[in-house]
Amino acid sequence: MNDLAPLLSPEGRALLDEVRDTDPAHELAVATRLRREHPAELVSAALGQARLRQRAAAKFGAEDARRMFFTPNGVEQSTRASVAAYRAERMKGLGVTSVADLCCGIGGDAIALARAGIRVLAVDRDPLTAAAARANADALGLAALIEVREADVTEVDTDGYDAVFVDPARRGGRGRIFDPEAYSPPLSWAVAAALKAPRAALKIAPGVPHEAVPAEAEAEWISDGGDVKEAVLWFGTGAPGAVRATLLPGPRTLSGRGLPDPAVRPVGRYLYEPDGAVIRAHLVAEVAEEIGGGLVDETIAYITADVPHPTLYATAYEITDQLPFNVKKLKALLREREVGVLTVKKRGSAVEPEELRRKVKPQGPNSATVFLTRVAGAPTMLVGRPVR
Repeated sequence: MNDLAPLLSPEGRALLDEVRDTDPAHELAVATRLRREHPAELVSAALGQARLRQRAAAKFGAEDARRMFFTPNGVEQSTRASVAAYRAERMKGLGVTSVADLCCGIGGDAIALARAGIRVLAVDRDPLTAAAARANADALGLAALIEVREADVTEVDTDGYDAVFVDPARRGGRGRIFDPEAYSPPLSWAVAAALKAPRAALKIAPGVPHEAVPAEAEAEWISDGGDVKEAVLWFGTGAPGAVRATLLPGPRTLSGRGLPDPAVRPVGRYLYEPDGAVIRAHLVAEVAEEIGGGLVDETIAYITADVPHPTLYATAYEITDQLPFNVKKLKALLREREVGVLTVKKRGSAVEPEELRRKVKPQGPNSATVFLTRVAGAPTMLVGRPVR
């Protein structure tokens, strides 16, 4: 599919409605039937778009996804709607009324910004991607607030906009790009563009090294439902050098206070697994202080404590057993406890969860969680259950 125009025609839209819920297993039969009445290329494009919409429902929700237009890269790389909505509300809270959205993709962030009442210039140099963004603004009734421009973002004048948002491409022909200077456009260009604007937000990979964060930026790591989605460099917030971890839904935001690393201590009755955004933001010490705990190992982001402390930023487990790493002993313990549902988590262990699960062959009506980790440098297995 190199042109959305046929799908935007009355015939194309009617065909999209007809194939919307097509089961991929039945596509061939559906295509054969529809090609008797419609051009083969249009049928193929409609079925392909239906597949993309089905995939996109996880990010955008079924209601929006069934009306939007996607490209394969657009589904893969676009911001999850909940994350985009959070960022748009934060922009609004900073007094932003207009944003130049550079590298807008299929328009996920532009849609969230417009829904927050913010006027958007959405720019992408790829013709098909820009066409999808334009079609999505129209399909969702936001065309009055979103201007889509097909252009090279490095040549766009952003003067007159309250803020700049840049989402550089982080995938190439060989897959994911880890070097920020290999982004398209490079992170250094995006930072320079951000520094020229009154406010700015740059979306980057959550694995970005902290030393790559500019001194002028506030860095925020965002997770949604426990999965780390992205990091954002904010400019013009009045908090240069600040570090935050934000957990969705919520939002729940933990701010860094520059605490030293927590002390290592023996495993207590409770183990806390910090959210991935907390770990990426290097804010484990803030959680440890909140719950009065310490680390099980100086290199492992598990916190232990003797008494339960409610926290919004970590999942708590009650530990029932601590064993040196030994598969036979674990298998015997699980058999004795009649554990048939086994959750395996690991940090600091080379053993893969599925490999361990195959070896211990859990059977029985009960459930347990086993942590493969290190305790004071020694390979260890901790067995427990979530605190309800």
